Amino acid sequence: MTALSPDLRLWDPPVTYRIGVAMGVHANPYSGELLRSIRAAAAHEGCDVVLADTDDSVSEEAALVRALRADLVDGVLLVPSAGDEAVVNGLVRMGVPTVLLDRVAARNDVDQVGTENVHAVASLVRHLTERRHRKIGLISGDESQEVNRERVRGYRLGLEQSGLRFNRELVESGFSNSGGAARATAKLLDGWPSPTALVVADESMLVGVQYEAHRRGIHIGSELAVVGYGDMDWARRVSPAVTTLAQPVAEMARRAVQLLMSRMADPDRPPESVWLTPRFLHGASCGC
Repeated sequence: MTALSPDLRLWDPPVTYRIGVAMGVHANPYSGELLRSIRAAAAHEGCDVVLADTDDSVSEEAALVRALRADLVDGVLLVPSAGDEAVVNGLVRMGVPTVLLDRVAARNDVDQVGTENVHAVASLVRHLTERRHRKIGLISGDESQEVNRERVRGYRLGLEQSGLRFNRELVESGFSNSGGAARATAKLLDGWPSPTALVVADESMLVGVQYEAHRRGIHIGSELAVVGYGDMDWARRVSPAVTTLAQPVAEMARRAVQLLMSRMADPDRPPESVWLTPRFLHGASCGC
């Protein structure tokens, strides 16, 4: 019979975990940076990463999360697709270590890491009102996602903090894509009251807003102030550069991996939500 040393720790968790990452690889302009940051953070923790591209589709997401589970991953980092929360509900019900990343949900039964939206967008509105803008429009995103609903609340809060009344006629949905944003911009500019400034709720819509303004010969910055959410290379290079709130993508990835490691080590601890503050990047698109 072989004697085992009492110093041998038999029941410690393995040094290396396999993390399943389910996300739409091309869903956002920063998706590539987010994935690279996740891989770097996972490597730092000694973890392998298995990627499943959901194509930002609920049905594809469900199938791929099942495939990740069949592949015996130890935990899942999920950037949820727009739509119902059946996949998240299933992961929670089965007790799968899970962290929602970037697109957080209005729930407290799962770990989440995202960017603070309400006060951040309110600060963009106040930045415009400090430049004497009173007719400030909003190009909102796909409101099936909690993050976009939060940004609408931030817009309304910013107006309230500035002593301005909310006007439904100054809000149009761009459905989180450039074509939708171009159509929303056209509708606002053709409407009454016509805005002198626009808040654009996510980076995927900024291109559409820029396109429609240039198509009409409107000079962004001097004739129409534009501020947005996101940190895109082109936004720093166009003239005028775009005033935006930049998400701390690398920090989001690092905190999400750490949170997942903690969940895998202690499955019974209370769920935690982490909100990171975006960074204000000033350009001349706001007219100052």
